[in-house]
Amino acid sequence: MNKNFTKVVEDFDCQNCSKKVKGSGYTNHCPDCLWSKHVDNSPGDRASECCAMMKPSIEKVNGSNYTLKHTCLKCGHTKINKSSKDDSIEEIIKLSVTKKIK
Repeated sequence: MNKNFTKVVEDFDCQNCSKKVKGSGYTNHCPDCLWSKHVDNSPGDRASECCAMMKPSIEKVNGSNYTLKHTCLKCGHTKINKSSKDDSIEEIIKLSVTKKIK
């Protein structure tokens, strides 16, 4: 865990698919569509002024573990995140297939 990590338990409405997401303090993306929002400079600090949407892609597949890459659509900032057990496997598969096609 990053020593600068700040655990913030927040619920949010996904700005991509409108799902109401219950946060755990480690939630950094919507479990349904996998999109995120550029709100942090360091994990949990909520200090980013950008606040644009971050598009998901698959960075790495290791068995049943997936690493997501979120890329900010406004400033290009990227963030690597592990998928969570609550993430939509259907969306992860879609992203995995897209990565293989490229």
